[in-house]
Amino acid sequence: MSESKLAGRFFDAAIDLLARVRNEESENITAAGAAIADTVAAGGRLFAFGAGHSSLAAQDVVYRAGGFAVMNLLAVPGVVGVDVIPATLGSALERVEGLAGAVLDTSPAKSGDVLVIISLSGRNALPVEMAVNARALGLKVIGVTSVAYAEETRSRHVSGSFLKDHCDVVLDSKIAIGDTVLTHDAIEAPFSPASTVVTSALMQAMMAAAAENLAERGVEPPLLRSGNVDGGHEWNGRVMTENRERIFYRHG
Repeated sequence: MSESKLAGRFFDAAIDLLARVRNEESENITAAGAAIADTVAAGGRLFAFGAGHSSLAAQDVVYRAGGFAVMNLLAVPGVVGVDVIPATLGSALERVEGLAGAVLDTSPAKSGDVLVIISLSGRNALPVEMAVNARALGLKVIGVTSVAYAEETRSRHVSGSFLKDHCDVVLDSKIAIGDTVLTHDAIEAPFSPASTVVTSALMQAMMAAAAENLAERGVEPPLLRSGNVDGGHEWNGRVMTENRERIFYRHG
C-alpha cells in the first residue's frame, strides 16, 4: 500500500518547521541551555509549566530516561491535560487572573531557579502572569511560544502583553496561527497540528545544550537512565539521592 499523500505532507511540514527552528533559534537555544546550566551548576532547581496540550512538551522533560533528574513539573490543577472533565475547563482556567500567583506562592520554586513556560499562543492570563510572578520571585524564565500570535492576535491579559514580553530567553516555535499544517478541498476545517512535535524538539534541544554547557565546565549533568536497561534503577537511585533536595516529583 502506498503512503498516504496527507501523511507525507504532514511529515514534510514538520521537517520544514524543525529545520527552521534549528536554523533560526540556535542562538536562543544555546542561551536557554546556558541559563539552565548556570542554575544546575549553582545547585538550583528546574521547573517546566505548560497548560493543555502545551503541558505535553513540559512533561516530556520530566522524570525520563536521558533527562535531567532536577527538572520538575510545575502543575496547575485542572490545566495540565485533557483528563479534567469537562476538557474545556482547562482552557477556561488559562484565562483566570490570579491563579498563577497562587500556584507559584505555594510551590517550591524560589529565587535562582529556572522556570520554562510553554504556551503556543502566549496570550492567556495564566502563562503571562506565571512569567511576571516568577521573575518577581527571582526566577529566570524561559518562554517557548509562537511569536506569530503576538503579532497577529490580541492578548487576553489585562496588560495587553504576551508571554514573550516577560521572559529572559524566548524560543520561537514558528508555528502559524491556528497550529494546523494541512488542508484538503473536501475537508472544511484545517487539521494536523504540529506544535507538539516542534515544541518537544525545542525542549530537548535546549536540554542537550544545557548538558553540553555543563560538560564544558567539567560538571556532570544529573541525568537519568532508562529503568529498562541493566543497572538503570541503581543509577537513578544514586542520582535521585544525590539531588533529593532538588526533586519534587518523588517526595514532598
